[in-house]
Amino acid sequence: MFLSRILRRPLFAAVNSEASATATSATTIRSPLEDFFEADRSLDDEKPNVYGRGWKASELRFKSWDDLHKLWYVLLKEKNMLMSQRQMMHAQNLKFPNPERLPKVRKSMCRIKHVLTERALEDPDPRRQAEMKRMINAL
Repeated sequence: MFLSRILRRPLFAAVNSEASATATSATTIRSPLEDFFEADRSLDDEKPNVYGRGWKASELRFKSWDDLHKLWYVLLKEKNMLMSQRQMMHAQNLKFPNPERLPKVRKSMCRIKHVLTERALEDPDPRRQAEMKRMINAL
């Protein structure tokens, strides 16, 4: 019982072929390319979509190295999605919806680099400082 809670699946449970067939047919198969486009957005919506603001450097200073690393890749994925969508709209001679989102993402990414550079400069070990700078510049 304890292991099944940790693993979040039943141990030694008989798998019913009908149940598994129904479960697999209910799940939709997603293509990895769908991450480059916003899902289920219509251009004819009456109400405009409201998006959040960019991250401030003061907020990012409270984040750990791992959190900033994860946030960097979330923002990179968002930037790639927006640029793909913009290119697709441009190819179809359509207006890119919410063009102000891309600068917010870019500014947030620059602020993450700035915060990481501040942390690298504070490191007293020159070798580690140089290594961190190389890693940051590779982002």
